[in-house]
Amino acid sequence: MTPERLREFCLGFNAAVEEFPFGPETSVFKVLGKVFALTALDAQPLKVNLKCEPEQAVRLREEHEAIVPGYHMNKRHWNTVTVGGPGGLPDRLVRELVEDSYDLVVAGLPRAERLRLDRP
Repeated sequence: MTPERLREFCLGFNAAVEEFPFGPETSVFKVLGKVFALTALDAQPLKVNLKCEPEQAVRLREEHEAIVPGYHMNKRHWNTVTVGGPGGLPDRLVRELVEDSYDLVVAGLPRAERLRLDRP
């Protein structure tokens, strides 16, 4: 997955926005003010921090070398995922993990906001 495709995929979710609170090199993708993905799109290799259920986070780390505890994040709830390239995850799995992160963040929003997003 290229940085452009990762950015496009993240911005394809309802109410998703890209912000740069840590400077122009770090893209922070949010839904209604809550972070669901964080990445330096020009980094080599491309990596992205994604929210994850704690039990699933541990399981994913055990199954994939390209998934490690979240860099500069709460390591219980966040993973850093190496995207594509040698040693990186396949695009399909990256898309699933990004979507899971978005859904997890949306699930934590107040019901009225979730309904505005048309997500259960």
